[in-house]
Amino acid sequence: MLILKNSPASEKTAAEYIKNGKVVIIPTDTIYGFSARVPDCADAVRKIKGREENKPFIELIAFPGDYQKYSDDRIPSVLLDLWPAPLTLIVRRKEVLGGGTVALRCPADEWLRKVIEYSESAVYSTSVNRSGCPALWKINDIMEEFEKDVPLIVSDGDKKGGVPSTIVNITGGAAKLVRAGAVDVSFALY
Repeated sequence: MLILKNSPASEKTAAEYIKNGKVVIIPTDTIYGFSARVPDCADAVRKIKGREENKPFIELIAFPGDYQKYSDDRIPSVLLDLWPAPLTLIVRRKEVLGGGTVALRCPADEWLRKVIEYSESAVYSTSVNRSGCPALWKINDIMEEFEKDVPLIVSDGDKKGGVPSTIVNITGGAAKLVRAGAVDVSFALY
């Protein structure tokens, strides 16, 4: 099913699919993304993308302070104050949640934050493409390639020139740039 982002209650519709364990395609503040409920649906997303099991996904949160649900790390205010933004921060995941690391992002798009909030959990996000192929940005290409794989696609038109999020790792004490992207963080790296 295809719905428009600006349709009435589209954020609630997308959230219902996510809450019910479905993988959907939705526009993010950067590019189109496969989105699904954390932690239940990682394997379903990997299957659609053909992605390796050891490669993690970004997890979207609705509000900047929500990171404290997933990590005990202290995010430097110079970075935390940038949220909401297309900025992904890698932090240590709470031991009670399995430990390791997690890549969190509080997106700039208010509609997307509502989807996450209504989903009642963090939401996986990864580019819409088969693993190893470029991200798709034309809604017709996305539909042609994936409409049989997902029950819902939310269209916000073509997203030509979408830049992925900037990724910064803060697990080692110093902020280290992992991927340059939509947000300039050069002033915050040390």
